[in-house]
Amino acid sequence: MKTIEELKTRAKELSKQTVALSRQAGEILPQNREEGVSLMRQAREASKRCQVVIGEIMRREKLEN
Repeated sequence: MKTIEELKTRAKELSKQTVALSRQAGEILPQNREEGVSLMRQAREASKRCQVVIGEIMRREKLEN
Protein backbone atom coordinates (compact mmCIF):
# COMPACT_ATOMS: atom_id res chain seq x y z
CA MET A 1 0.00 0.00 0.00
CA LYS A 2 1.37 3.39 -0.96
CA THR A 3 1.85 6.18 1.54
CA ILE A 4 0.03 9.49 1.25
CA GLU A 5 3.27 11.15 0.11
CA GLU A 6 3.70 8.57 -2.66
CA LEU A 7 0.10 9.16 -3.74
CA LYS A 8 0.66 12.92 -3.78
CA THR A 9 3.73 12.42 -5.96
CA ARG A 10 1.72 10.20 -8.31
CA ALA A 11 -1.07 12.78 -8.51
CA LYS A 12 1.47 15.48 -9.45
CA GLU A 13 2.96 13.21 -12.14
CA LEU A 14 -0.47 12.49 -13.60
CA SER A 15 -1.38 16.17 -13.51
CA LYS A 16 1.79 17.10 -15.40
CA GLN A 17 1.12 14.32 -17.91
CA THR A 18 -2.43 15.62 -18.43
CA VAL A 19 -1.20 19.14 -19.10
CA ALA A 20 1.56 17.98 -21.45
CA LEU A 21 -0.80 15.78 -23.46
CA SER A 22 -3.42 18.51 -23.66
CA ARG A 23 -0.90 21.10 -24.86
CA GLN A 24 0.53 18.67 -27.38
CA ALA A 25 -2.97 17.91 -28.65
CA GLY A 26 -3.70 21.61 -29.04
CA GLU A 27 -0.57 22.08 -31.12
CA ILE A 28 -1.12 19.02 -33.32
CA LEU A 29 -4.90 19.25 -33.75
CA PRO A 30 -4.85 21.83 -36.58
CA GLN A 31 -2.47 19.69 -38.67
CA ASN A 32 -3.61 16.19 -37.74
CA ARG A 33 -7.09 15.92 -36.26
CA GLU A 34 -6.96 12.17 -35.65
CA GLU A 35 -3.72 12.33 -33.66
CA GLY A 36 -4.91 15.43 -31.78
CA VAL A 37 -8.13 13.71 -30.75
CA SER A 38 -6.13 10.67 -29.63
CA LEU A 39 -3.89 12.86 -27.48
CA MET A 40 -6.91 14.59 -25.94
CA ARG A 41 -8.37 11.19 -25.11
CA GLN A 42 -5.10 10.21 -23.41
CA ALA A 43 -5.14 13.50 -21.49
CA ARG A 44 -8.70 12.83 -20.33
CA GLU A 45 -7.74 9.34 -19.13
CA ALA A 46 -4.73 10.71 -17.24
CA SER A 47 -7.00 13.30 -15.66
CA LYS A 48 -9.43 10.61 -14.54
CA ARG A 49 -6.60 8.58 -13.00
CA CYS A 50 -5.38 11.71 -11.24
CA GLN A 51 -8.85 12.33 -9.78
CA VAL A 52 -8.96 8.75 -8.47
CA VAL A 53 -5.60 9.23 -6.75
CA ILE A 54 -6.71 12.56 -5.27
CA GLY A 55 -9.87 10.90 -3.98
CA GLU A 56 -7.77 8.22 -2.29
CA ILE A 57 -5.53 10.88 -0.71
CA MET A 58 -8.58 12.71 0.64
CA ARG A 59 -10.08 9.47 1.96
CA ARG A 60 -6.89 8.53 3.78
CA GLU A 61 -6.39 12.01 5.22
CA LYS A 62 -9.96 11.98 6.50
CA LEU A 63 -9.35 8.60 8.20
CA GLU A 64 -6.25 9.99 9.92
CA ASN A 65 -8.18 12.85 11.53
